[in-house]
Amino acid sequence: MMSSRIAVVGTGANGASIGADLVRAGLDVTFIEQWPAHVDAMRANGLAVHLPNRVEVTEVNANHLCEVAELQTRFDIVFTSVKSYDTRWACELIKPVIGPDSVVVGLQNGMTVDPVSEILGVERTIGAVLGIAANLPEPGIVVRQVDRADTWFSVGALSERTDRVEEVAAALAHAGVTEISDDIRASKWMKLIANIPEMLPSAILGMPLLSAERLPGVREVMDAAAREAYAVARALGITMRPIFGKTAADVPDSDQYALDLLDAVLADYSLPDTRVAVLQDWEKGRRAELDAFNGYVVGRGRELGVPVEVNRAILEIAERIESRELRPGAENVDLLTGCGESLH
Repeated sequence: MMSSRIAVVGTGANGASIGADLVRAGLDVTFIEQWPAHVDAMRANGLAVHLPNRVEVTEVNANHLCEVAELQTRFDIVFTSVKSYDTRWACELIKPVIGPDSVVVGLQNGMTVDPVSEILGVERTIGAVLGIAANLPEPGIVVRQVDRADTWFSVGALSERTDRVEEVAAALAHAGVTEISDDIRASKWMKLIANIPEMLPSAILGMPLLSAERLPGVREVMDAAAREAYAVARALGITMRPIFGKTAADVPDSDQYALDLLDAVLADYSLPDTRVAVLQDWEKGRRAELDAFNGYVVGRGRELGVPVEVNRAILEIAERIESRELRPGAENVDLLTGCGESLH
């Protein structure tokens, strides 16, 4: 393990803090990042990770995207932590610096195992599910709201190849509690079901997740969106399985499990000021991952003939925000709670 060469492509809040944990464990880690100011700050001052009860400053090997062409290293393990819509170009970027036995691990939300396998091969693809809460308020500084002992990962291969999976799990164990999944696609669907009710609804309201969930009528819409996502997964033949450290006994044979997953996010990965990734993107003027969350469920639901009207209505509000017709804010609460009107 110690001789493996590791790259982290996309060193935002999650990628940087996880990468720093691997560096502090003595692993050979190279950061590859697209935000120039962030790279410059890490080079000048190291990466400062603000954990719940301390600050850790770590010297890291940070590289700009343009410097990948100058790297003489071939990496054994590449962790991608870019936005889901950046996955394809990130895979093309690293093609020249990986070998036939290398693996690429998507530390991302959404079903990014598909573009990775299409571009780099199923035998190189390892999926991951992560339970973590972090943000990047300014270059070189990460605020990680969940400490290592409370961070959770699950990893698994798409193919029957498992030799690198254990190595990946051992690396991530330096950053959180890590499990190996024998059906990583199902595990990633569980995380998607958990993300569906929280990501876009709380971002639309422009407020921390816990505050949004408590507004009258909002939790009902969240639950309805989660139940639709569960129905789509069932129609795809996905087997419900435990994530976030749950056991098989914690998985009911009903869409109650979709609500239980949201409860786990609220209880274990949310503080009063935790703002979801979609809202963080909007606040920085960036495009959010709409197609990775509710947009993905809407698309698959339409293909299968599964009703997804609540997710569709949520997606339409989010698209209006992306087009600058609306702004994230509490004034959108009536629009959001109206998404569930078709259920009554």
